[in-house]
Amino acid sequence: MKRFRLLISLFIALIGVLCFAPTAWAFCGFYVAKADSKLYNQASQVILAREGDRTVLTMANDFKGEVKDFAIVVPVPTVLTKEQVRVAQPNIIERLDAFSAPRLVEYFDPDPCDDDRDRLYQEAVPAPAARSAGAARGGDANLGVTVEARFNVGEYDIVILSAKESGGLETWLNRNGYKIPRGANQLLKPYVRSGMKFFVAKVNLDKFEQSGYQFLRPLQISYQSPKFMLPIRLGMINANAAQDLIVYVLSPTGQAEITNYRTVKVPSDVNIPVYIKNEFSDFYKSMFQTAYVKEDRKVAFLEYAWDMSNCDPCSAEPLNQTELKQAGVFWLDNNSSDDLPALPNFRRPFPPTSSVFITRLHIRYTRDKFPEDPIFQTTYNRESFQGRYVLQHPFTGELNCQAGKEYKRSLPKRFEQEAQTLARLTNWNIQDIRKKMKLAVGNLTYSWWENLLSWLGM
Repeated sequence: MKRFRLLISLFIALIGVLCFAPTAWAFCGFYVAKADSKLYNQASQVILAREGDRTVLTMANDFKGEVKDFAIVVPVPTVLTKEQVRVAQPNIIERLDAFSAPRLVEYFDPDPCDDDRDRLYQEAVPAPAARSAGAARGGDANLGVTVEARFNVGEYDIVILSAKESGGLETWLNRNGYKIPRGANQLLKPYVRSGMKFFVAKVNLDKFEQSGYQFLRPLQISYQSPKFMLPIRLGMINANAAQDLIVYVLSPTGQAEITNYRTVKVPSDVNIPVYIKNEFSDFYKSMFQTAYVKEDRKVAFLEYAWDMSNCDPCSAEPLNQTELKQAGVFWLDNNSSDDLPALPNFRRPFPPTSSVFITRLHIRYTRDKFPEDPIFQTTYNRESFQGRYVLQHPFTGELNCQAGKEYKRSLPKRFEQEAQTLARLTNWNIQDIRKKMKLAVGNLTYSWWENLLSWLGM
């Protein structure tokens, strides 16, 4: 059965590096792997570039099925013109995803017998479409639906609608070939009552074939409104499980947060067993689900917050100015809006050197636990944060000094702490973890290693 997802939209809208001794760990470490959106089968992604009351919204299309069956309905605060809509670069969301994804890093213990305890760590080994919409059939007036605008952008045919009642809007969409699922009426109703307009798009098959793209490109719209929210309820129409939404908020000020739900940091900066290097995807999915349940399934998780000009450690290079503009950032310089949708009454109060702060929020939602559309706000908090998980490799050389003997004695306790941390974060069985740790360290050829395993009861 072909899957159609009414994409979220909005009410308004938003390598390793070297580091010093373990006591100085703030971030740093050698980047190994990342937990990007590919971990989730159905993760919607949205970019919100927000300054003042102006927003550029970029929506990734995760539609699976024949493009002729694609349709998207986005509540918007005002009637949009063709100049306020464009097709974005296909890889811009992937770039933001790679840059901000939670990451796995690794350290290598220095030789405890080396007198130069402040030296740099040794370099780590890198780890591995439908027909275009024709004229509406008769009876639109009786349905209470008005076509405010109609135009084509790229491979999309777009109409902007206003409606007096949700039943009429649902009937109009069905009559005009938009394959929306049953139940849309009730979820459209709150937006109709609040006077919102509806951005509706489907694929022009001829233009899609001419474009040469194999996948639908993201749509990007700009608008102006004091309200800053994301209507996710439409994404629940035919959902039979929890939905994952990753929101990248780009701001010239600082971190973004959700005001009508709690925003909490994903568990971070913990040491976990080294074997997780080969199981990071499973680890992160289990850890996220455990944290999600612990928070009663009704929070937004902060996975990353950082100034876009740098990263530590980098899982991908920071976006350059051209890419930032493609992502909707309109405040960079006097020419930055040349390639962007038009913003009404646009003025630039920021100098050309204005920075861009990125916030990555991960929301897993269901109708019962997340009944309200999330409302966002940007803040002046520029504190850096990342989902970061540490592998600490033991030193494998000769240990003949007194410090080396003390180091040997400290390792069993450290390994057990890593096992318990992993069990606590994931709800995995502690005995299974210890067995895997035994396999992971079994390749080490220390004469004393079996004593450590025996101490651990492994």
